[in-house]
Parts: sequence; C-alpha cells; structure tokens
Amino acid sequence: MMTVEETLKFYALIKGIRTNKIRGVIEKAIRDLNLKDHRNKLAGTLSGGNKRKLSVAMALIGNPPVILLDEPSAGMDPEARRFMWQVVEKISQRDKKSAVILTTHSMEEAEALSTKLGIMVRGGIFRCFGSAQHIKNKFGVGYEVEIKVEKSSYHELEQLARQIGF
Repeated sequence: MMTVEETLKFYALIKGIRTNKIRGVIEKAIRDLNLKDHRNKLAGTLSGGNKRKLSVAMALIGNPPVILLDEPSAGMDPEARRFMWQVVEKISQRDKKSAVILTTHSMEEAEALSTKLGIMVRGGIFRCFGSAQHIKNKFGVGYEVEIKVEKSSYHELEQLARQIGF
C-alpha cells in the first residue's frame, strides 16, 4: 500500500510528468485538495471523504482536457461537500483548462456544478439533456418535504427509555 504522496507521484509518472516537475505537481495537488495532514498516511486508511479528495487530486494531475468524476462529494459532510464543490467549480469555471463530466444522484450538486445536465436511465439512455431549469420543468414533479425536529433533553430521553422498558 502507498501513502498519499506516493500515490500522487505514481500517477504523475503514469501521466508523463517530467521528473523535475513532479515535486511541484504533488505539492499543488496536496495543497489544492487540502491533504497536507494526510500526505504520509497510507491511502487505504483515509476516511471516505479524504479518499475522494485523493481521487480528485489524481484525476487533476497533468491538467487533462477532460476530467471524469463519479459522485465526487457523495457521503461527505456538508462542509467537506462544499469544499469539494469549490474545487470542481475552480477546475471547470475559473481555470477553464479542463471540461468536467460528473455523475451524481444529487440535483443540488448537479445545479451547483454544472452548466448542462443530462438524465440517464439504466446507465446509458439519455432521457433529457439541457439546463437545470429545463430538466426541472420536464421531470420535476413531486414534492420536497423538510422536517425539523426539536432536540430532546436528557431528562425527556430518560423518561422515554423508562416508558419503553430500557
């Protein structure tokens, strides 16, 4: 198993980065994806969110013209998800060096990161392609329900536990 730094070096070599440029490429990837505290950890021991960051860092090495990302922020907490969205947005919008194609189940993520959206059925048939508003108009039937629950006090939880026999 390799560390985060070794993994990035391996991908830099695979992608043909010149030996004298590899150190800088690795440092930039580690800095851009906020992996400084994990550089010497084994890649397989990282949390799910940090594994996703490492995967995105590997994809970015060499500034490829097309970057494919499969659910880059799935399973991340809101803060980490927002960070990942900023990374993807920077790649696709501000730098304009690469086209980013991403798959996601999250309409929120798709709207935040995409200029064009497509709905795919059974992994290959496109049902619809267009702007977020176009897709919402065509397929956005249904309701979204938001429920807010008041946090119970410790005393209330003790009472409930007694009532159900704990």
